[in-house]
Amino acid sequence: MQLPAQPEFTPAWNRIRSELLRIVGESTFEIWLAALRPTMWDGSRLVLEAPPQIQPWVAKRYGAVLERCAQAVLGAGAQVICTAVSPITTSGAPATTHAGQQPTESSATLLDQPLNPRYTFEQFVIGDGNRLAHAAALAVAELPGQAYNPLFIHAAPGRGKTHLLQAIANYAQEYGGGTRVRYTTVEGFTNQFITSLSARASAEAFKRLYRDADVLLIDDVQFLASKARTEEEFFHTFNAIYENGRQLVFSCDRLPRQLVGLQERLRERFESGLVVQIDAPDLRTRLAILKKRAALDRVPITDSRVLELIASRVTDNVRSLEGALIRLVAHHSLTRRQIDLALAREVLDQIHPAQPSAKPSLASIQTAVAAHFEIAEEALRSASRASRVAWPRQLAIHLARDLTDASLAQIGAAFGGRNHATVLYACRRVSERVLIDPQAAADLQALSELLSHGQDDHRS
Repeated sequence: MQLPAQPEFTPAWNRIRSELLRIVGESTFEIWLAALRPTMWDGSRLVLEAPPQIQPWVAKRYGAVLERCAQAVLGAGAQVICTAVSPITTSGAPATTHAGQQPTESSATLLDQPLNPRYTFEQFVIGDGNRLAHAAALAVAELPGQAYNPLFIHAAPGRGKTHLLQAIANYAQEYGGGTRVRYTTVEGFTNQFITSLSARASAEAFKRLYRDADVLLIDDVQFLASKARTEEEFFHTFNAIYENGRQLVFSCDRLPRQLVGLQERLRERFESGLVVQIDAPDLRTRLAILKKRAALDRVPITDSRVLELIASRVTDNVRSLEGALIRLVAHHSLTRRQIDLALAREVLDQIHPAQPSAKPSLASIQTAVAAHFEIAEEALRSASRASRVAWPRQLAIHLARDLTDASLAQIGAAFGGRNHATVLYACRRVSERVLIDPQAAADLQALSELLSHGQDDHRS
């Protein structure tokens, strides 16, 4: 019998998930299908577990789609059985609500967390706030156990920690030539450890599952605090992998030294490798994330100001940013209204209302204009007179004079040391052009609205 606990099944399950994503779309997948877990594959039947509250709906509404995707990957004869996750029985094995399809103890309790096939390095948008973390993660994926070990990624929730961890796992599985990869959360590690203590012969199987890994990635290690027995097992797992020259990667919402509820010896081990931070995405990065997500999901957005509005309103993390886009698409699907600036404002006013704030800085104006025209910020400060640079520069100078209290000399200095006469000329050219060029007027209006919310990339 082939079981998902074996490494060779994980790529097949990831391909099935990719098929599901392609057919049902991101929002439906995240709501109904992302929580599915494979518990058994015997060559003809694939048993999936779903949370009990959604299992009946998933089995009825998506059973045929699940089977079609499984057959595309596993073969025409594959059957899919969807069961509900049940509490652990006294024997340590989960009970099942599907009669006659009880998963075996080892397959039900010792599973990897499934990987999101979209969490790859190609789909990760690089910006100033995450550049170091991305480079370190890629180095670890290419040379596990040799580059940075352990790698400790910390950031506030929703900024891409899980994406980077799973990108490492997906890369190692695809290009690692049989590399044994284990990805889990501390919650998953804890639940499996507790289950292994009460199940027959499971303790050794649990140790093998994690300590035999070539690359072990564990999410949210802050939840180890106050779990004495799990922490002890985690410590020995860390040592077993590290001493054998294998790769460890962790994510956390704080620095190792801030994990006050954790033993000192573990904090020291976390700090013994490379500790990298992911900062909040700046405006340019937020806009790039939205553009990539819209392209992936084939969202029909024809007005670039829609994405610019979302990027200006949602500033804290990537999850909220993508959630705002999903909410906008949901309103479009349910109401059949076109995705335009009016609908975007209506949706965002409910969840991310505009906040009155200080005037924008000269740096934030340059960032917004460069992102709008897809040019480098340095070009706005350069001596280039190319039309693709000259017009955005003039527009940025006009906005700087209109929206800030900076003097002509300060504005000129911020744009490459230009004198006050050049600043006045740029403002006059913009005023003249917007009267005869509708696109120029639209550009000015879009950027004025974007910057009126006071979004600053904190580089002023």
